[in-house]
Amino acid sequence: MGLFGFGNRYKKLKRADIVDAIVKLQQEEDSLEEKILSSSSEVKALTERGIAEKDPDLRLFLAKKINRIKEEKQADIKRATYIAYNIKMLGRLKDALDDKEFFNISADVPLNKLLADQKGLARFLNKALGTRVKAESVLTEADDTFGEIMDSYEENARIYGVAQSDDELLSVFETADMLDIGQDKSASESENTEKPSQEGQTDKES
Repeated sequence: MGLFGFGNRYKKLKRADIVDAIVKLQQEEDSLEEKILSSSSEVKALTERGIAEKDPDLRLFLAKKINRIKEEKQADIKRATYIAYNIKMLGRLKDALDDKEFFNISADVPLNKLLADQKGLARFLNKALGTRVKAESVLTEADDTFGEIMDSYEENARIYGVAQSDDELLSVFETADMLDIGQDKSASESENTEKPSQEGQTDKES
């Protein structure tokens, strides 16, 4: 009975109610945090005062007060820790509610409903794959045809080959090129030889 009652309560659960609860807890957490920090500062100040105090009775009073504040601070820390965990759990509940809403909306998308038809999806994918294989076969067969035809082609030697007259001219070109290279090399060596002698004459004149 109790379980069914909780189930019905979860069905009526609203996101805004969870958010409001989280906000209230966060405010209480902030208040406790401020109180804890204030207690720490007070303990530090009272400790410094106790160290400087010479009266033993007043020192005892300060010690008891410091211990009381520490106990109160420890209790506040436990409360703040509990609230932090409570906020965490409510945050998970809110996330679960958001996920439920999100996936419900996604499931209502017409195209997503198509994915639920597994048999229809399998037929569609097989047909799509068959179309792909067929298209790829057309291309590879065409490539094979190109290769067979081009491999059987023999270049026309009279048009693209080297005739005797062409060969003679190529020999002339090569010989002339070698002669030019030789002349350039000789001229460069001659210039290098003249420069030191000219520099020597200049030194003598000076």
